[in-house]
Amino acid sequence: MASRFLDHHAEKGKGKAGRSWTTVMCYRKVPSEEQIKDLLRKKNFREAISLVEELQNEGEMTRETLSFVHAQVGFLLLFDLRFEEAVNHFLLSETMEPSELFPFIMRDPNRWSLLVPRNRYWGLHPPPSLLEKVVDDGLTGIQRAIFLKKAGVETAVDDEFLQNPPSRADLLESAIKNMTRFLEASRHKDLAPLVCEGVDTLLMYLYRALNRVDDMERLASSDNSCVVVSPSGAFQTLICFANFRNAMMPAYLLKSFSWIRIAIKLKWTVQEELESLLSESGHLRALAFLYASKGMSSKSLSIWRVLARNYSSSYLNDSHGANHLQDTINSISSDQETAVMEASKILESSSDQELVLQHLGWIADINQLLAVQVLVSEKRTDLLPPDEVIAAIDPRKVDILLRYLQWLIEDQDSGDTRFHTTYALLLSKSALDANEKEHVTQNPEVVNQKEINISDRWNNSIFDTHVRERLQFFLQSSDLYDPEEVLDLVEGSELWLEKAILYRKLGQETLVLQILALKLEDCEAAEQYCAEIGRPDAYMQLLEMYLEPMNGKEPMFKAAVRLLHNHGEMLDPLQVLERLSPDMPLQLASETILRMLRARLHHHRQGQIVHNLSRALDIDASLARFEERSRHVLINDESVCDSCHARLGTKLFAMYPDDTIVCYKCFRRQGESTSVSGRDFKKDTLYKPGWLVTR
Repeated sequence: MASRFLDHHAEKGKGKAGRSWTTVMCYRKVPSEEQIKDLLRKKNFREAISLVEELQNEGEMTRETLSFVHAQVGFLLLFDLRFEEAVNHFLLSETMEPSELFPFIMRDPNRWSLLVPRNRYWGLHPPPSLLEKVVDDGLTGIQRAIFLKKAGVETAVDDEFLQNPPSRADLLESAIKNMTRFLEASRHKDLAPLVCEGVDTLLMYLYRALNRVDDMERLASSDNSCVVVSPSGAFQTLICFANFRNAMMPAYLLKSFSWIRIAIKLKWTVQEELESLLSESGHLRALAFLYASKGMSSKSLSIWRVLARNYSSSYLNDSHGANHLQDTINSISSDQETAVMEASKILESSSDQELVLQHLGWIADINQLLAVQVLVSEKRTDLLPPDEVIAAIDPRKVDILLRYLQWLIEDQDSGDTRFHTTYALLLSKSALDANEKEHVTQNPEVVNQKEINISDRWNNSIFDTHVRERLQFFLQSSDLYDPEEVLDLVEGSELWLEKAILYRKLGQETLVLQILALKLEDCEAAEQYCAEIGRPDAYMQLLEMYLEPMNGKEPMFKAAVRLLHNHGEMLDPLQVLERLSPDMPLQLASETILRMLRARLHHHRQGQIVHNLSRALDIDASLARFEERSRHVLINDESVCDSCHARLGTKLFAMYPDDTIVCYKCFRRQGESTSVSGRDFKKDTLYKPGWLVTR
């Protein structure tokens, strides 16, 4: 198979006698590489690839050679303006490096010039140049081929191009799209760090050229290696060269150029940096994502701030019709919310106090909920100083300050009385405002419905519960705020339950009962408070309030009857009868008073029974103790001490509750609470059946 292309020579002639000469043909085997080159020169790309694959199957060529040929075919197709087919061959080449295409995208010299392999392959295609020049040269060749064809001269240009010459814009778009496809595939390979920088940075350039905004933002917001040149871009370029000067820079370049001259030669990198291109082209969102991915939080936040304010100003300046205005509000507010959301993501993990407080204001202007998330984020390693945060919050944005103080008190367990008092005062002010709004009657016909929709669109709900519920819960649960200061604020308001809680904190029992019983008419709460006080006079005081309310209010007979019915045993019947009003209907109080008297008598008799039973038990216990002390013990000549085993005889002895007997000497040594067996009767009490009272 490898000898399918052979050179041959033939000689043919006639002799003097008219006889024919013998024809001699000589064959010479052509090397496989020459055969492949010949096919490529004739643009028989498919046959060349087929030949290489057959040679590889027969073991005459390696897999690396096949990759080499694919790359060579790709470059030939690229200069023939067949970009899609070229990239397909590039992707089939396992040895081709992405940096080989860098010169087609960015002008040399550049940051990655030294990474480009100086490989011309077999010299079958021109040296690399920018895609614009490749397209222009190709179009020039097509025009020349059309002219030659009209003159009857055959050319190597495809008939398709000759019949339908493509436009320069279409060719450039196709070239950029296919270059983009190759770089996207290269991102999944294991590349050197600098090569990754080139791939991602040039991919961003190509996305910008195609105006693929979504792809730009996706790449910028992901983990990327794009190079964002700072004002010290020339210095970074020098660092780049310094890292590779020993391994990759030719010796003649080191000798002929100083580092300063190289920096001057590469000065365009500072002028054409990626951030300038994105900024000038208006792709600020992609630039903000790029800054954030590189840890340049301050620059990213500045862009998001500009975008959010531009959206807001364009919304305010819009003076179109109502329908168009509503569509504009929806689209603009969505973009504005995106800007605020991305900015809040950066600030939630930032411990830079100055940076957080600098951008907190404009975030709160658009979305108060996100502003709160920035302040209470758990992603932050260091807690922001509470005093400075509180000072930085706009006093008009009470909800943000309330939510932040709530987080300090409930989640961070702050015991600072200043925070507790401030939180209570702010909640009280909010409750007063809410209570005032509830009493204000609004005419729905006067209110502009469009303004209501717009206002609702820009407001965010931070709390799920009503402000009065949160105020009441906090006033009851916390003991660290100043109740007098809060009471001064709500003293003249209708927040009666809140005032009752505050008076309770101050120990003003009478005022608490007056509010619960007379203002709120909450009989159950008033009775519960009396139970907490635990004194009978509290119930009597409550009864007097029911019977003789102040400010000309009618007596609350039903509440008084309820109190007598539920807690009559805690009241003295004589005092109750003395305080009952003559105007109280008898049918309301008679049955209750009778039940109270019966309960009182039953309670008295039950107490007598318990007293007598206790007395009987005491007598039984005394009798058992006396019987135990009066026990008789028989001692004879054979009786011995259970401790020293000495004969007792006529000696003094003692007996313990566990019936052990010891001589007086051992008794003095051991004590009267510890037996010979080691049992301590003070710790381990001994009971005998005869001691238990059975009555």
